[in-house]
Amino acid sequence: MSTENQNEDLNEVMRVRREKLARLQELEVNPYPYSFTRTHLSADIFQNAEQMMEKTVAIAGRLMSVRGHGKVGFGHVMDPQGRIQIYVRKDEIGDENFEVFKLIDIGDIVGVTGEVFVTRTGETTVKAQRVELLSKTLRPLPIVKEKQEGDDRVVYDQFADKELRYRQRYVDLIVNPEVRDVFVTRSRIISNMRRFLDDQGFLEVETPVLQPIYGGASARPFVTHHNALDFEFYLRIADELYLKRLIVGGYDGVYEISKDFRNEGMDRFHNPEFTMMEVYVAYEDYQFMMTLVENMVSSLAQEIFGQKIVTHQGREIDLTPPWKRVPLFEAIKQCTGKDLYGKNLDELRSAAKELDIELESFWREGKIIDEIFSAKVEPELIQPTFITDYPVELSPLAKRHRDDPRLVERFEPFIVGGEIGNAFSELNDPIDQRERFLAQQKLLELGDDEAQMLDEDFLRALEYGMPPTAGLGIGIDRLVMLFTDQPSIRDVLLFPAMRPEKSEGKI
Repeated sequence: MSTENQNEDLNEVMRVRREKLARLQELEVNPYPYSFTRTHLSADIFQNAEQMMEKTVAIAGRLMSVRGHGKVGFGHVMDPQGRIQIYVRKDEIGDENFEVFKLIDIGDIVGVTGEVFVTRTGETTVKAQRVELLSKTLRPLPIVKEKQEGDDRVVYDQFADKELRYRQRYVDLIVNPEVRDVFVTRSRIISNMRRFLDDQGFLEVETPVLQPIYGGASARPFVTHHNALDFEFYLRIADELYLKRLIVGGYDGVYEISKDFRNEGMDRFHNPEFTMMEVYVAYEDYQFMMTLVENMVSSLAQEIFGQKIVTHQGREIDLTPPWKRVPLFEAIKQCTGKDLYGKNLDELRSAAKELDIELESFWREGKIIDEIFSAKVEPELIQPTFITDYPVELSPLAKRHRDDPRLVERFEPFIVGGEIGNAFSELNDPIDQRERFLAQQKLLELGDDEAQMLDEDFLRALEYGMPPTAGLGIGIDRLVMLFTDQPSIRDVLLFPAMRPEKSEGKI
């Protein structure tokens, strides 16, 4: 069917629905009443079916199917827990209420009061004593249809266009109940993570979203203008520098679960707006934080699934501690056969060329090593693995390694080929930190727009003294992807960033 014909059909359906709306108003029925007292959800009735028989209940939800035979009608009402059948007889609800029922369409939100019984086919059903329209819909739903073919149930006419589902998430949630389950799991992950951190004695805090100097990560920021102050601010790219200021101020452990923003490319692992958890703990180091990560993630799986094994894209992932630990240069050597430790810029460029990795002209040693690792090692890290001990050039906020000053005490946890976090023994030497910031400034001047800015106030804070500190950031969205078996970050964001539709932004 052509788009033009589809639009004509949609316009006709919407016209008919508006005519029904007008008829309801003629009958003095409010199509958008103020409230309805629901006594039970569908699952409550199913789980206690024997005790519920012949009891009066009031259910409410969206009508997802309806069929009628003269003076009798059937339908299914969907609520947050599932669907339940309703049975409507004209002689039970009366002529006036039955006329209202006939004006109700699939997609309308209804309230049904009636008795619970079981049909001859064995389906628990509510026999209506009264049907109330709670919201008249003016657009039809893209209802998913099903049919039985032998022993198989076949789904067709599915609301499956990914871009349309992301743009119209409200419709996606209505017609694809499994999508709602993804976001229920997301909420449980965040609430259980918060509980885990609280139980460790850490304090949840809030830091600024609008910052005069962005920092804490290597990324391009979004820029905005504050009219009252007549000053440009940046949307935060990380919470790190403000949370470490709080460690300076005397807190022993702080964390924040927040939205961060990075003005960078979009792919299945990246969205410009994302959710991070960052935690900083005084008097600890990155070894402590590795233990915290594996215990936290495995306990989340235990709380949500009852086990420490999850399945992602056909693979069983065992989150049981302890996780494998591999130094970065050793991981590269294992996957490529090349020992890059201590190599100079020319040698690294040559190695990258042999590995078919394209380089930017301004990339220095650390960036080249990072690109080789990303291309050749990351895809191989399926089971939980900590990659440790990065080059100092890659980590301007991490403490130098106690055994090798060319490295820093840093790790990233990887699962199913993707990084879910980043952690350091935090740099608390203000002189070394200034030198690292100055090195980042040179990268900015060379054209690296993801290099970090020099933050004088943060340096001033360090000069007042910050105790030895371990810091961690966990990407909530990527963790949700793992736990809900989703292939893209857009599938775990209720409203992912999208290019505006042609009609958006116009007056």
